Amino acid sequence: MRLQGKTILITAAGQGIGRASALACAREGAQVIATDLNPALLARLAQDGAGLTTHVLDVRDSAAVVALAAQLPALDGLFNCAGYVHNGSVLECDEAAWDFSMDLNVKGAYRVARAFLPGMLARMERAGTSGSIVNMASMASSIKGFPNRFVYGASKAAVIGMSKAIAADFARVGLRCNALCPGTVDTPSLRERIAGAADPVQAEKDFIARQPLGRLATVDDIAPQVVYLLSDESCFVTGQAVLVDGGVTI
Repeated sequence: MRLQGKTILITAAGQGIGRASALACAREGAQVIATDLNPALLARLAQDGAGLTTHVLDVRDSAAVVALAAQLPALDGLFNCAGYVHNGSVLECDEAAWDFSMDLNVKGAYRVARAFLPGMLARMERAGTSGSIVNMASMASSIKGFPNRFVYGASKAAVIGMSKAIAADFARVGLRCNALCPGTVDTPSLRERIAGAADPVQAEKDFIARQPLGRLATVDDIAPQVVYLLSDESCFVTGQAVLVDGGVTI
C-alpha cells in the first residue's frame, strides 16, 4: 500500500475532491483524519471508509485549528482542500466577498499548515522520514485567467505562491509542498453553480466545451494525484503547481 503507516489530515473531506481523496488515501493504507464543517457529511464518509476518523472543523476558526493540532498525533501528510468559488469580475466582488474568499482559500490553508507543521517536522526528524503538504489551487490562478473568476483566481494564485514558499523554506529537511491545480471537476459545488446559472443547460455545455478532452473531470480523476503527492513516490517533487486540467492549458 502506497500510504501504509502514514497519518494524513484532509480538510473539506465531506464531499467532492476532499471525500474522494480521503477514501483513496485510506484504501492505500493511510490513517486518514477527515475534517469538514458538516457533521452529516462526515458521518456518511466514516461509514464508507475504513481507516478514517472524523472531526468537525472550520478552517476559518484559528482557535479551533490550533486546538485540533494539539489534540491529534503528528502528521505525515496534509491536504488543504477547503475552498470556495466566487463568481464575478472585480465589479461584482465587494470587499466582503474578497475577504471571505481570501480567508477561506488562502488563510484557511495557512492556518492549518502553520498549526500542524511543527508536529510534522518533529515527527520527520524523530523518525527520519519525509513529509508532504498539498494545497488546493486551480488552473484558474496565476496559470490562466478565466472570466468571472476574479477573486477565486487571485486567491488560488496566492495558494500557489504560498506553496512554493513553504517548499523553499523546508526542502532541506525533507518537507515537500505542492499546489494541486485541477480543471473543471464535476462536484456538488460545480452542480450548485450550474443550477444557479440563468441557463443551466447551456452553462454545463460551456463548462464541457472548454475541456479539450471533451468532458468534465470526475473526483476520481483528481484523487490519484493527491495520493501520489502525499506518497513517497513523489519524493523529488516539490514547489510545483501540478495541473490536472484535461488539456485546458495546453
